Amino acid sequence: MSNGDGSAVRSYHDRTKHSPASVRASRHALDWANQPLAFKIYETLEPIALPRELPPIDVPALEAIARIESSTANECVPDLPTLTQLLYYSAGITRRITHPGGEIYYRAAACTGALYHIDLYLVCGDLPALAAGVYHFGPQDRALRRLRPGDHRRTLIEATGDEAATAAAPVILVCASTYWRNAWKYQARAYRHCFWDAGTLLANLLAVAAARTVPARVVAGFVDRAVERLLDLDPGREAAIALVPLGHTRDRPGPAPDAPPLGLRTVPLSAHEVDYPAICAAHLASSLETPEQVRAWHGQTPRPVAPAPTGPLTPLTPLLGATAPRDAIDRVILRRGSTREFGRVPIGLAAFATTLERATRGVPADFLDPPGASLNDLYLIVNAVDGLRAGAYVFHRERAALELLQEGDFRRDAGYLGLGQDIPADASADVFLLADLAPVLARYGDRGYRAAALEAGIIGGKLYLAAYAHRLGASGLTFFDDDVTSFFSPHAREKSVLFLVALGMSARRAQVVPSA
Repeated sequence: MSNGDGSAVRSYHDRTKHSPASVRASRHALDWANQPLAFKIYETLEPIALPRELPPIDVPALEAIARIESSTANECVPDLPTLTQLLYYSAGITRRITHPGGEIYYRAAACTGALYHIDLYLVCGDLPALAAGVYHFGPQDRALRRLRPGDHRRTLIEATGDEAATAAAPVILVCASTYWRNAWKYQARAYRHCFWDAGTLLANLLAVAAARTVPARVVAGFVDRAVERLLDLDPGREAAIALVPLGHTRDRPGPAPDAPPLGLRTVPLSAHEVDYPAICAAHLASSLETPEQVRAWHGQTPRPVAPAPTGPLTPLTPLLGATAPRDAIDRVILRRGSTREFGRVPIGLAAFATTLERATRGVPADFLDPPGASLNDLYLIVNAVDGLRAGAYVFHRERAALELLQEGDFRRDAGYLGLGQDIPADASADVFLLADLAPVLARYGDRGYRAAALEAGIIGGKLYLAAYAHRLGASGLTFFDDDVTSFFSPHAREKSVLFLVALGMSARRAQVVPSA
C-alpha cells in the first residue's frame, strides 16, 4: 500500500486527537523502569571523533532563521568543522546536569517530552578529512560511526526522483525516528511527533546552514524503503522522515555500491517495546514506492485564496538591521530551553512582530513551491503584548498584520486549549499552527500530512529561536485538537491544529526585569 488519497492519515489524525474525554479515559501510565534510551548506540562500530573546539558563528540568529536559500552559484563542499557545527547545533548535547539519580542531557533542539527520538545520518562522497560513506551521528559522544563505505549518494538521488538539490549535494543528511523512544510516553500520537521534532531540529539545521552559507533544502518526497534500506533501518520500528542535501557541486556521483542488509547490533532501548500499529499504518499509507511517484509528488503548493480580513488589522513593524538583537545563532542555540513557567508580564510589540516575521519568511522545501509558500496558518491568543489588545488573532503574513478575531481576556481559554496547563495561560502569547488539510491531501495524498506537520514543526522551531534571540522564552505544547479549531472558528473552520508554541518572559526573568 502506498501514498493514498488522504483518508488513511485523516483516520490516524482523528484517532489520535486529544479531548477532555480521551484524556480522562486514558489508562496509560509511564513505566519508568522501561523508559527507553535517548540514543541509538551501535555496539560494534568504532567512533570517529568530531572536532570539540568549534569556530564561532558570527551571524545574528534573527538573520540566520530568516534566510530561505543560499546561493548555488559557486561550489560549496562543507569541511569537517562545518559539518560538525551543523550536526552539533541541530542534534547535539548542549548541557549536562548531574544529579543523584544520574545525568540530564539538554539538546540543541526542542523535542516532545525530552525523549529525543530523531537521529541524523550522513551520506557523502569523499570530503576533506572524511571518506565517502554512510554515517550515523552519535550525540552522546559527538562522533560519527560508519555504517557503509563508499559513495551512496546515487541511491538517494534516485530515491528523490533526481531532485535537483539532492543531485548536486556533496553531503546529504537524513532525519530518522525510532518510534518507541517517543511512543513510550505518547503512544500512537508519537507519529505526529516524528514531524514536530524533526521540524524543530531542522529549524536549527537550516539556520546554521544559512549562517555558514551552505545551501540546504528539506526534501520530504522520496522512496521510503530505498532510504530505509540504505540506512539499515527496521521498518517496523524506525522511519526516515526527511532528507537535507547540503552544499553544491557540479560533480555528480557514479553508480552506488551494493548495499546489502547489515544487521548491525544496537544497545536495546529498554527491556521491552510496545508496538502501536497505527504508527506503522499511517507511515505505510503515506509512503512512496517509485521514483515516478516521487516526481509526480513534487510540484506547486496548493494555496487556497485566504478570505479578506473583516476584523481590525494591526500592522506589524519588525526590527530591522542594527535595531534588532544581534546575538549569534550558535549562542542562541546554546542557551535555548523550553520555558516551564512564564511570568504574567507584557512583552514588547516590536520583539513580538520580529519573532513572527522572521519565523514565517519561508522554508526551503520540495513541497513548498514557489519559495515562500506555506501550508500552515498562524492563529494566536494574545494575553500581554504592549500595543495589542488582548484577544484572538489570525496572522496575515502577506500583509504583515494581525487581524483581531475577537477581543477579550482569554488566558483561561489558552490554558484549557493547551491541555489544561498553566504555561499557555501565563504566556504573553500563544501561537497555534493550523492547516486546511483538504487541499493539502488532495494535492499530495496521505504524504501531505507529513509535509504539513513537518513545516509546522520547522516554523515552531524558528519561533523558539527568534524568541530566545530576544531573550524571551518559548515552550512547545500539545492541545485539545477540536477545541482549538472551534475556538478560532468560524475563521478556522475545517482546519486542523498541528503545533502550538507559547511565547513570553520566563517567570525567573520577569522577577528582575521591570515590565514596560
